[in-house]
Amino acid sequence: MLKNSCRIALKELKHWMTPEKVKTSIATFPSSAEIVSEPLGVVLVISAWNYPFLLSLDPVVGAIAAGNAVVLKPSEIAPATSSLLAKLIGDYLDNSCIRVVEGAVDETSALLQQKWDKIFYTGNGRVARIVMAAASKHLTPVVLELGGKSPVVVDSNINLKVATRRIIAGKWGSNNGQACISPDYIITTKDYAPKLVDALKTELEKFYGKNPLESKDLSRVVNSNHFNRLTKLLDDDKVSGKIVYGGQKDENKLKISPTVLLDVPRDSLIMNEEIFGPLLPILTVDKLEESFDVINSGPKPLAAYIFTNNKKLKEQFVMTISAGGLVVNDTTLHLAVHTLPFGGVGESGVGAYHGKFSFEAFSHKKAVLYRKFIGDAPVRYPPYTNTKMRLLKAIIGGGIHGIVRALFGW
Repeated sequence: MLKNSCRIALKELKHWMTPEKVKTSIATFPSSAEIVSEPLGVVLVISAWNYPFLLSLDPVVGAIAAGNAVVLKPSEIAPATSSLLAKLIGDYLDNSCIRVVEGAVDETSALLQQKWDKIFYTGNGRVARIVMAAASKHLTPVVLELGGKSPVVVDSNINLKVATRRIIAGKWGSNNGQACISPDYIITTKDYAPKLVDALKTELEKFYGKNPLESKDLSRVVNSNHFNRLTKLLDDDKVSGKIVYGGQKDENKLKISPTVLLDVPRDSLIMNEEIFGPLLPILTVDKLEESFDVINSGPKPLAAYIFTNNKKLKEQFVMTISAGGLVVNDTTLHLAVHTLPFGGVGESGVGAYHGKFSFEAFSHKKAVLYRKFIGDAPVRYPPYTNTKMRLLKAIIGGGIHGIVRALFGW
């Protein structure tokens, strides 16, 4: 995906940079106008640990394409990748305008005290508030790529096997649930839930075997802190008896098996924070349309998914659910479509990137109006008579009929 971002930027950059010609109004006649993209200046990119190479360099591609100098702060939670990025960027990129700063909280705090022309942060909402507060002191604009509880709505009139496999690929196939757009929970009807659970069990066993903790295709939990956090979610009295599949843990290997929970209470710990791990709760409703109210009762998620063949339900989902991105009959794949903006809304983020949207995230759209010395209208200048005032109002209003009426004193 990172190579693809580079290829797209190289191929499309000339087109992205070309000033955009726009129409002018009669108020500025004769004139021409265009929108010119210019670099913001010096930008800070603070990246995340879960996809530490992609999430570090993908924004940097956009920042370089737009003409900015960049300081990259990789995540200290992925220390091997952080040191590798520092070495490779030092060896291969122009260090006069692209630098890496390694470190943890102290280094990040020191960076945030500086004045930047933009800050691009990928991570969680708690740190995002710190970043935004620091940026506000200098009126620095931000892009915040966050997360949230991304729901999956599952209808009954579907190809259940395909749907189940696609949910598994988006959840456990994407870093064992440690992805910002990973399915966080499922909503389906009470009647259909048993079939869905059976299908998940069957396909999970096909993919990861009878002992998934031994599977080479299942990612570890990133560290012991996150392992303990996920264990706490599972040990909550409200959900510990709701496990219908999985739940095995190996603390030494930092592995937790794919775990499915059924009829989890909405006031439980697991339903009140982003899971970011291999646990998948299933909520049940009487009618599938009720799922939209469940989703909209919480903060706006980074992604939302629905599996259905019902055209009306698809349309209702798209019109009703506010999320960073929606996918119908699949999960997570919108991330790979460079012509779509990738970003959140509300608590799931501010701003977007990928493809041209990365270039625009690090550019200022400068308005430029060109005029000549001919066509200088005396009506602009004092003294202002009633006729001039009528004509000025008509010109600013932009209507030919209004101008004609003003000229005739109507």
